[in-house]
Amino acid sequence: MKSVIRTSFIAILLSMAGPAIAGEVIEIVMVTSEGSIEIELYADKAPITVGNFLRYVDGELLNGGSFYRTVTYENDNGNPKIEVIQGGTGRSGKSLPPISHETTEQTGILHTDGVISMARGDVGTASSEFFISIGDNPGLDFGQSRNPDQQGFAAFGKVTSGMDAVRRISGLPVNTATGSAYTKGQILSDPVVIVSVSRK
Repeated sequence: MKSVIRTSFIAILLSMAGPAIAGEVIEIVMVTSEGSIEIELYADKAPITVGNFLRYVDGELLNGGSFYRTVTYENDNGNPKIEVIQGGTGRSGKSLPPISHETTEQTGILHTDGVISMARGDVGTASSEFFISIGDNPGLDFGQSRNPDQQGFAAFGKVTSGMDAVRRISGLPVNTATGSAYTKGQILSDPVVIVSVSRK
């Protein structure tokens, strides 16, 4: 009876994860106006987060989105300092319901160079916005003080090709005004268009 219950529980968790298959590494291609970025997603380690991201990919909801924010050691207004580029559907309004938070402690996916992760405010608010890590950013992992809740961010994959495009985006001008002191000096003057995102 216990094995039946356990099997049913696993099946429920996988169905909640969306169109990702547990144990599978899924490859996607993100075409931007600054070049293509190839990314592998770890459905076995972060099924909820990968499932959510694939809903955006398969529904073509990221197409026409943008990378609009770049954080560097020079312009970062948080602590500890990080380097990332942030993108998503942005102001297009193409947003699905938020998902449960999968910590780096749970998944084992740390914020090393090229890792893709979900942007969020409070725990459980991640939805359509994501970022790519440039260099190692341990301050974004579980237990660190970048966020007061110390829950870190939900990493779920890694760039396998195209970090040159990521670094080009990171170096673009950031002159757009923002009403937030936290993102001051980080908003791209001309957002980088996400032309399309699809599975390989």
